[in-house]
Amino acid sequence: MSLLNFSRTLRPAPTRETNVICRPLEIPPAKPVMKHYDAAAVAAALDDSALIEALRATFQRETLAPPRQHHVLDQARTQTLLMMPAWDGTDAIGVKLVTVFAGNPARGLAAVNALYVLFDAHTGAVRATLDGTELTLRRTSAASALASQLLSRPDSQRLLMVGTGALAPHLIRAHCRVRPIRSVAIWGRNPEHAQRLTRELRGLVSGPEPHADHEAPAPPQRGAIPEAHVPELHAVADLREAVAQADIISCATLAQEPLIHGEWLIPGQHLDLVGAFNERMRETDDAALVRAQVFVDTRDGARADAGEIIHALASGAISPAQLLADLHELTRGLHPGRRDGTQITLFKSVGHALEDLAAAQLVLAREAASRPRP
Repeated sequence: MSLLNFSRTLRPAPTRETNVICRPLEIPPAKPVMKHYDAAAVAAALDDSALIEALRATFQRETLAPPRQHHVLDQARTQTLLMMPAWDGTDAIGVKLVTVFAGNPARGLAAVNALYVLFDAHTGAVRATLDGTELTLRRTSAASALASQLLSRPDSQRLLMVGTGALAPHLIRAHCRVRPIRSVAIWGRNPEHAQRLTRELRGLVSGPEPHADHEAPAPPQRGAIPEAHVPELHAVADLREAVAQADIISCATLAQEPLIHGEWLIPGQHLDLVGAFNERMRETDDAALVRAQVFVDTRDGARADAGEIIHALASGAISPAQLLADLHELTRGLHPGRRDGTQITLFKSVGHALEDLAAAQLVLAREAASRPRP
């Protein structure tokens, strides 16, 4: 083959001219990352003052929360599943899932376990899951503190805590946040539990104290009292006498028979009832509701789940008209709340899904605000 012929074989064949369109590479949107907030993260994000104001704002605006669903899982009625959804019509949908297994303590397990799931209202995607137990403790105590701001005397200085369970430290801390509490008395059915809680709370504000029974104090996540609001703490054995000396009485028990009697109450007191959350439970008798100006977290929830309200309405001791206002009405200024320093005010809380939603949104907002900016 000649050199000329070889060069011709390397020459590319003629081709037809074409137009090539280059399209930008389409990258699918990244899926949102779902984050879980454990109990420590929830506690760190939910300081009392911010949460109280978040609850106030939530009750002031229109939100939707169907009645909570109860499902009994066994014939002995010792296992229950609760579902509490809520949404605000703008950004968020949330639901709290709770199991109550009465036999768990005998197994060394918690009787109540909870998880909160927060969804994006625009896409339905899961935004986050949160420890539901810590969320519940924080929002419940904040709701009581919000009610105390609206109903208790501003000069209230003496708090009586009735009950020594998981909620007690949180309620004490929250009430100390909104009123100038100087003295906290703690009563429990078991006097040793009241003494132990007193020692634990003293340890949280002034360093650990040695226990007579050599048990370590509870970890700080049980709830520490703000250092600027440290009151005197003491356990009490005589409940009636302790009631007579209190400005605010906060109850968080599983009592099925009244602990606080109406004849014990004195003018100017505020009664905060948290514990009785079904028709079989009561922390006060009918006389207390008759003597007091009665307020509730929500009217529907109180009529459906508040043992004291259900009993007093059924017995005829009070009428529906004597439920003067709920937190929706109080926060919107539709009812003045306490009118003078001599009234006895009573706030009954059974908890509401709106409170969970507000708390969960605050956790995410606080976390987002703490991220370093690029």
